[in-house]
Amino acid sequence: MILNGQTIHELMERKIGFRVLTGQGANIDTTTASGRLVFGIFAALAEFERELIRERTIGGLSSARARGRNGGRPYTMTPAKLRLAQAAMAERDTKVGDLCKELGVTRHTLYRFVGSKGELRRDGAKLLKSKTQNVS
Repeated sequence: MILNGQTIHELMERKIGFRVLTGQGANIDTTTASGRLVFGIFAALAEFERELIRERTIGGLSSARARGRNGGRPYTMTPAKLRLAQAAMAERDTKVGDLCKELGVTRHTLYRFVGSKGELRRDGAKLLKSKTQNVS
């Protein structure tokens, strides 16, 4: 169970105390002034650490983007698969389920990149544009 300052404050308003019975924090008891002080210090340190991690993560992501690196899972759709999908979807007799199996993508992914008549969709254009920029 994760307790934050708001939860403890709500419990105190209802005259409910929080006491750690075992472990390293066994001397915390919010029914006493010293216990509330210790809990408050720990809560402040935890919040401070959380904010530091957040700032460092955002900074690291910004730095990586500036170097041309984007995070996230790579697309399962590649430019080669995309071109094959465009050609196949332009054919009337193409079975979408079979095409998806052949390409190793889901139906949702296929339609995200290519329209039902083989036209390039926004994510497809973005994929082709990003790959040509990376090559040059």
